Amino acid sequence: MTTFLIRHATVLVTMDDRRREIPDGGLFLRDGFIEKVDKTTELPTEADEVLDLSGYVVLPGLVNTHHHFYQTLTRAVPAAQNVNLFNWLKTLYPIWARMTPEDIFVSTQTALAELALSGCTTASDHLYLFPNGSKLDDEIAAAQQVGLRLHASRGSMSLGESKGGLPPDSVVEDEDAILKDSLRLIERYHDPNPGAMVRIVLAPCSPFSVSQELMRQSASLARQYGVHLHTHLAETQDEEAFCQQMFGYRPVEYMQTVDWIGNDVWFAHSVHINQQEVTLFAHHGCGVAHCPSSNMRLASGIAPIWEYLEAGVKVGLGVDGSASNDSSHMLAEARQALLLARLRSGLLGASLSGTDAPPLLTARQTLELATRGGAAVLGRSDIGELSPGKCADWIAFNLNHLDYAGALHDPVAALVFCAPLHVDYSMVGGQLVVREGQLTTLDVEKLVDQHNRAARRLLAG
Repeated sequence: MTTFLIRHATVLVTMDDRRREIPDGGLFLRDGFIEKVDKTTELPTEADEVLDLSGYVVLPGLVNTHHHFYQTLTRAVPAAQNVNLFNWLKTLYPIWARMTPEDIFVSTQTALAELALSGCTTASDHLYLFPNGSKLDDEIAAAQQVGLRLHASRGSMSLGESKGGLPPDSVVEDEDAILKDSLRLIERYHDPNPGAMVRIVLAPCSPFSVSQELMRQSASLARQYGVHLHTHLAETQDEEAFCQQMFGYRPVEYMQTVDWIGNDVWFAHSVHINQQEVTLFAHHGCGVAHCPSSNMRLASGIAPIWEYLEAGVKVGLGVDGSASNDSSHMLAEARQALLLARLRSGLLGASLSGTDAPPLLTARQTLELATRGGAAVLGRSDIGELSPGKCADWIAFNLNHLDYAGALHDPVAALVFCAPLHVDYSMVGGQLVVREGQLTTLDVEKLVDQHNRAARRLLAG
């Protein structure tokens, strides 16, 4: 039995059902779960470890709903800097085809270290190509050393250029092998219990890289074993044209034909969506991973976030791949989501004379997307808020940093409006992953050196 007590937080943001913000708040934790949340004066006075967080804002750990860890190896590649999604992919596929299991391992740790320092405590990753003997196991083993919760998506590509798909044949797999490995991973790693550190997701990459049959078979397998489904959808107008030419449907309509609509499904991006499709998502419980930085970087468009929220669609945030963002900073992504939603509102207001423009997204709504919203998208009821019975996943920011000077009027909103910083403390399941701004589980300097050597080798061919 281990206990942990947090005392005297300037503000403790619970994100519970009442959205309480507790001044001079604290937490009492036992064995990786929250036992009590209240004002400091109402909490026990002793624990195995006691931490005074006077001058800090404490909130639930942030939840990242879409990423490609391996892409940290190909950040800012010159030939991929100024192109849209399809040309970006065609530039990078041949480089990714040279990756090894060691590359998957070191890139996973690099991405997760960056996420941890930016406030993330649970991350979903989408690994969809497995060159040179690479496996999803390499990612899972790497993540276990970092200490963040992982939703490891067994991605796949089976529709190469020779069959009308976008990826080169060198990076696609046989569909029977994909399904066999998907089953192996579920049986070996998936943990459906509260507090799970690893869950498996089935995630064929996109409509332009897998067959209709693989989509259907993956959905059937996932539902047989109770795991979630994930894919890219409606990211670009190129994708919309591809789906209409290849299948005769818009992307969302195509998902209906392959049994990919339901409360166990979430889609990355979902930028080019009409109101009827928003309503469909809400009715069936589909989730959306909103990736504003990537959508801006690749000139893909602006997702209709306010329409999603107004309709009741589950929405979380995703940093997306570190070659289309080129960052894994969750708090920065929250800030970007706020700003981009406000830009869209302003643009719509100008075009509609202000009559039907969406209202401005608030800082607290944005933080909710990054916490409760992400938890809902991933199908987790044990994370995303600070309340009794939930996982002991919390983060803390010191308000005495220069970047927050003058922001004491509303320190919660300041986390989003001001420059995004690294966390000072982060706990996952009762274990401190970040203490006083330093990652406790890995040697970051050594990791960066290993990662850069891998990236140079990969780019050199």
